[in-house]
Amino acid sequence: METLAIPVFVLDSSAHVLIWNRACERLTGVPADEIVGTNKHWHSFYDHPRPTLADLVLQNRTDEVRHIYPRHGKPQPLGQPLMQAANAHLSVETWCDMPRAGKRRYLAVDASPIFDQHGQVTAVVESLRDLTDEKMAQMALEKLATRDGLTGLANRRCFDDTLNAEWQRALRQHQPLSLLMVDVDNFKAYNDAHGHLGGDECLKRIATAVASEMRANDLVARYGGEEFAVILPNQSLKGAAIVAERIRRRVEQLRVPLYGPAGPAPLQHVTVSIGAATAIAGADNDASQLVAIADAALYRAKHLGRNRISLPLVEPG
Repeated sequence: METLAIPVFVLDSSAHVLIWNRACERLTGVPADEIVGTNKHWHSFYDHPRPTLADLVLQNRTDEVRHIYPRHGKPQPLGQPLMQAANAHLSVETWCDMPRAGKRRYLAVDASPIFDQHGQVTAVVESLRDLTDEKMAQMALEKLATRDGLTGLANRRCFDDTLNAEWQRALRQHQPLSLLMVDVDNFKAYNDAHGHLGGDECLKRIATAVASEMRANDLVARYGGEEFAVILPNQSLKGAAIVAERIRRRVEQLRVPLYGPAGPAPLQHVTVSIGAATAIAGADNDASQLVAIADAALYRAKHLGRNRISLPLVEPG
């Protein structure tokens, strides 16, 4: 085990470290002579006390793995006739703090018991594989799949998924769900005056302005073209109207010129129109109705002169 390229450590029946191989030293930054003979192996992986996978196997606590490690495989009995089913091979994937190494790592972990001739667990072997690079690449791909490339906001796909999830949560918790539809006024005129690159910069500035008004659990997405959508969980219509007015003012305060220096006078600035809607989720309505009512409110805001917010004439639910 000392010469294996894979990081491995072994605990004896009293949870003291028997073996801490060289690959484990390199991974954790903890030398073997500091850890062998102690039960402080968790210090190498976490900032706060918590059992390693080997501890769970050793202490016959394999039923707790699903609570401690969200990404885990089903316990696999090893087939020894004397072993109990609970003392099974375990596999998990998890982020570890790695305090001594100084950086978090994403590890695939396997733990297997070793039995004596009487069928008693005498040791547990834990092996580790560093999957950090693969995990980071996966996260980057997932982010690309859910982010708008221009603004960095959530994209339409992420909006649809989040709206459906928040609708189901609102249904379970009997809470209101609010939605804002935000559209840039006269954006075609802005593009004509400043070109598409200028239009892109304008959208990025507005996206930043809208996102700055969000709570931690709100979602702002680029809905399409020059239109943005804001999901406001557990927010009343009155609260949504307050958020909408803050967004409208924030964009107005950017004072982005609508036309170039040679444009029509008096000087005009980029503004947004916003439609708001709120629903209490129920069996007789769905999220698509919330979108339709917010869209109708946005249309009224445009029709009434732009640079304003509009509330629904009829609330869903």
